[in-house]
Amino acid sequence: MPYLQLDVPYRYPAETKRSLAMSMGEIYARIMQTDPNLVSVAIRELPDGGLWSCSNGQPEPGARLMCDIRRGRPVEQRAVLAEALIEACVEVLGLHSKNLPVEFTQHAGDEMFRAGRGWSKDWSPDEA
Repeated sequence: MPYLQLDVPYRYPAETKRSLAMSMGEIYARIMQTDPNLVSVAIRELPDGGLWSCSNGQPEPGARLMCDIRRGRPVEQRAVLAEALIEACVEVLGLHSKNLPVEFTQHAGDEMFRAGRGWSKDWSPDEA
């Protein structure tokens, strides 16, 4: 953990996705005060017409960012992270921020296991 999962309605070159993943990992580590080596990023390109953002008018192609993280960070810190991740997705992929919600799922440290490291610890400000 953390695991950032971005669903997008378009196709992108592998190098573009790698660049975005690097940026997202750096953003996450800086704002959430943790080790960037712990961050995993998935960029899932859904087939044409596979993801829509609904509104009062016609649906538009949408995107969604799911963030599985260790619990413990304040809501304000998570908001700063969400804004920075949206900005990176807009800049690198050309997505529209209004159609890119960010959702957080928070887990206890003992819900994440890594080979050679064992169970994760719960996050604390001392980790910074």
